[in-house]
Amino acid sequence: MYPAWYFWLLFAAAMLISSIGFKNYVWFISLGYGFSIAGAGLLMLILFHKGLSLGTVLCCVIFFLYGCRLGGYLAYRELKSSSYKKNMVGEIKDGKTVPFGVKIAIWVTCALLYATQISPVFYRLFNGSGSNIWVYIGAVIMVCGITLESAADLQKNKAKKINPRRFVDTGLFRLVRCPNYLGEMIFWTGVFLSGIGAVRGWQWLVCLLGYGGIIFVMFSGARRLEIRQNKNYGKDPEYQKYVKTVPILLPFVPLYSVEKYKWLVA
Repeated sequence: MYPAWYFWLLFAAAMLISSIGFKNYVWFISLGYGFSIAGAGLLMLILFHKGLSLGTVLCCVIFFLYGCRLGGYLAYRELKSSSYKKNMVGEIKDGKTVPFGVKIAIWVTCALLYATQISPVFYRLFNGSGSNIWVYIGAVIMVCGITLESAADLQKNKAKKINPRRFVDTGLFRLVRCPNYLGEMIFWTGVFLSGIGAVRGWQWLVCLLGYGGIIFVMFSGARRLEIRQNKNYGKDPEYQKYVKTVPILLPFVPLYSVEKYKWLVA
C-alpha cells in the first residue's frame, strides 16, 4: 500500500516546475506544461519503482518523452524563433498587467490539472494493478498522438519557411485545421483508457477532471487560433474556402468553427 500523499507530491512537483510562469506568464501553460508532464513520468518511476510492470513503465517513459519533446519544441519556438515572436506581438499577454493573485490562481490550477491528467497511470500504480490489455492499448494510442502532433509541428514549420505569410493547408492540415491539438487529444485519450481495469470508484472523478480539462483547453486553443487566423487571413478567398471545407479539430466531423462559443475561454 502506498501513501496517499504520493499524489500531492506529484502536484507539488508540477507546481515547482510550472512556477517558471512567474518569469514569463505564458510559460505556465507552455513550458511549465510540457516539463511538468515529463517530471511526473520520471517521478512516478522513482516513487513506484518496486511495483512497476512493463505497461506502467512504458506509460511513464512515454510521459517523459512526450513532455521533453513538447517542452523543448515550445522553448525553441518562444526563445529562438524570431518569426513566432513577431506574429505573437499583441496576441499573448506578457503578464505585466496581471495581478499577482491571479497568477497564483493560474499557477495552482495549472499544476492541479497536470497532476490529474496523468492520474489514470498514477492510480494504476497506486492500486498495484500491474498491466492489462488496456494499459498497452493506451500506450499505443499515446504514441499515435505524439506522432501526429510531432508531424503536424514539423509540417507547419516547413510550410512557414517556404511561405511565412500564408496559412498552412498542406499535409495533415488537409485533415483538420489544428492537427497538433488533435494529436494532443488523442494522446490524453490513450492515457485515460490506460486506467480501465485499474482505477477504482471515486478515482475516476479525478481522471475525468484531468481528461475533461485538457479537452476543454484544446478546444479553447483552437478557438484562439481561429480568431487569430481570421484576423490574419480572413480576406483571402483561398482561406475562406479552406475554413468552410476542413473541420477545425475533429476529422470527418462537420464542425468548422468554434469562434462563436465564447465560453471556450481558458
